[in-house]
Amino acid sequence: MSGSVNDSRDKSSIMDGEEKEERIVDIYITAEAVRDIKHKKQTEESETTTKTTTQQPEHKGSECARNRCHRSVLVCLVLLCVLLLTAVIVLCVLIYTNNHQFHINNKKITQERDQLLTKYTNITEERDQLLTKYTNITEDRDQLLTKYTNITEERDELKVKCYNATELYKQINWKTNLIWTHFSDGWIEQEVRLYLISSELKNWTESRSYCRDRGADLIIINNKEEQDFVNNITSGAQHWIGLSDSDVEGTWKWVDGSTLTSGFWEVGQPGYHRLENCALSQPEWHDYPCTSFFKSICEKKIF
Repeated sequence: MSGSVNDSRDKSSIMDGEEKEERIVDIYITAEAVRDIKHKKQTEESETTTKTTTQQPEHKGSECARNRCHRSVLVCLVLLCVLLLTAVIVLCVLIYTNNHQFHINNKKITQERDQLLTKYTNITEERDQLLTKYTNITEDRDQLLTKYTNITEERDELKVKCYNATELYKQINWKTNLIWTHFSDGWIEQEVRLYLISSELKNWTESRSYCRDRGADLIIINNKEEQDFVNNITSGAQHWIGLSDSDVEGTWKWVDGSTLTSGFWEVGQPGYHRLENCALSQPEWHDYPCTSFFKSICEKKIF
């Protein structure tokens, strides 16, 4: 009996040692350790069913140890759950904090974006206004350049006109003086031409020399108006004119070398006499010998 008690004590002391060892089990026990503990428990239960009734005190001690082990496992599981719950809570807090901060940052970024967009819009409007002003200024400049060009051209035209007017004035002044000079010498003006009736009787050749000495030549009558003018200033008297057929008989030419096309011959004239090679106005034309003596009509252009 005493041997059994001692054995029980020894077993109890052994179980106490085991319990102390089990109490220092790390709180982070793994799932495999839990399965091993369960397997051990099943093995011990199967062994306890085969033991004899004489071993009941030992069975009771083992069951107490198992209970303590179960409690330790349960405590570990609870601690793990608490740790997991704490981790979940911490994660939730972090997520909430980060989410809240994200919304704050997003709001700030949105506000900054809107401000930048507003500034961009304002800058774009200012740029468009500047471009419009630049375009207007460019158009004004082009208009001013066009006006300047036109004014310059008008100025140059006025300069040319002024120069031409000055030259014309000089010519008119000179020719006016010339006309007055000629008037004093007996010249008559008619349509920018001057006419002089000689006062001396000369043959046709001498009469031409007389006109040439005065910068003129015997008159060339081109039309009816000029013929009437000659008759008017000569009163129909006989005067040499600048027409002859001395070079080729029957081919009447003026003193400037041009051939007569139509004239104001009296009926039956010219007579085609070989010695009658010079024309005379009386007031209609007659052919006379060039050696005859008559007055003559000189002509020269004013301009």
